[in-house]
Amino acid sequence: MRWNRFILAVCSLSIALGTTALGRQAGGSSVPPQNDPADDPVRLLLGRLDLEGYKATIKALTQFGDRQQGTDRNRAAVDWIEAQLNGYGCTTTERLPYVYNPPPPQPQPSRPSPPSPVIASGEIRLGPGGSRYRGITRPTGPNNDPEAQPDGKLRELNSQPTAPGPREEVYCTKIGTTRPDEMYIVGAHMDGRGYGEAANDNGSGSALVMELARVFSSPDVETERSIRFVLWNNEETGLSGARTYVEQRAELQGKENPPGSGRYPEPKWLGMIQHDMMLWDHGMPRADGTLSPDQRPEADINIEFQSTAKFAEQALKLAFFFRDANEKYATDYPAAVGHHMTNTDSTPFMNLVPAISLRENERGMHTGAGWNPHHHQPADLYSTYSNQDFRLGLNAAQTTLAAIAQLTGATLLK
Repeated sequence: MRWNRFILAVCSLSIALGTTALGRQAGGSSVPPQNDPADDPVRLLLGRLDLEGYKATIKALTQFGDRQQGTDRNRAAVDWIEAQLNGYGCTTTERLPYVYNPPPPQPQPSRPSPPSPVIASGEIRLGPGGSRYRGITRPTGPNNDPEAQPDGKLRELNSQPTAPGPREEVYCTKIGTTRPDEMYIVGAHMDGRGYGEAANDNGSGSALVMELARVFSSPDVETERSIRFVLWNNEETGLSGARTYVEQRAELQGKENPPGSGRYPEPKWLGMIQHDMMLWDHGMPRADGTLSPDQRPEADINIEFQSTAKFAEQALKLAFFFRDANEKYATDYPAAVGHHMTNTDSTPFMNLVPAISLRENERGMHTGAGWNPHHHQPADLYSTYSNQDFRLGLNAAQTTLAAIAQLTGATLLK
């Protein structure tokens, strides 16, 4: 019954709601239609994104190797990200400190795994996501062997093992002019694993968020509502950084501090948008387990919400608002909406606020079935990806920038 209501909601939105009305229902600000495309602030802001700049930010992140949490290379990356955000003019940059002390690992019951490759359509997949195998799949699992990295310099860079203890994650805020007490959270995790460079997982999402922070932090850009750009840490340990943020800051929402100051350390959350692995949509494995070197003709940006979340209906509307922004503003790749968001930093938010994630593939059905052979592997290197791949990530950046600009009422000063 609940899913039927979602289908009816989608049909109603398609028939009765325009983009502006959907933006208002998603908690956003309506933007008047522009008569002249040259005066459209969204298009003007999009003109400040470019492929080479996006690639350069990913490349710079890879200088820290896989950025595994609990290591010096991770801490150096946090320092670098903070310096970049400050350099963009995002002077409200802050850090959220916390301590990560995981319990000792417990023995896990064994569970069957499929042979590789396997043709298995319709079987229920065990584990996170609950997806079904479709067609050819390949086994997945993170590389935990540093010696599997053939590049000696990178192997040395990634040699320090993780250790429990203090952690930090960085965020900066574009403060709204008329509604500073409300904000959208735009996030990506900066830590990786697998003993590569974590270029796709998740340099691609981190660079996207940083590039948007750069564009919106320009002194000639104003937004009615606030935007917080967050680079989560400890995602690879079970979304620990995002969960800590929710635990520490959810109760602070919308509270002016000090009273009468007009300052809101934690504006009310209107929506949370996560970006996690943006580059690779090459299709399912071939029968021999290999994959195509090129993007598949159907490559798209997957916008996901979770149909079991408390705010599922609002998240659905937010997801379709992003799809509409993609249709109008993205240059190359379309977007598709799915209802099974999982295994990403938007999950801790989904019962508190409308939450969505943008990805290269469906997390449960595609990534979980081995569609990306570089996921958590030594081959997740900047050099692995082509301009075609990087352009998919750039189109995701265009999609989020266009949607957030409309939802927050972005304008450019004359």
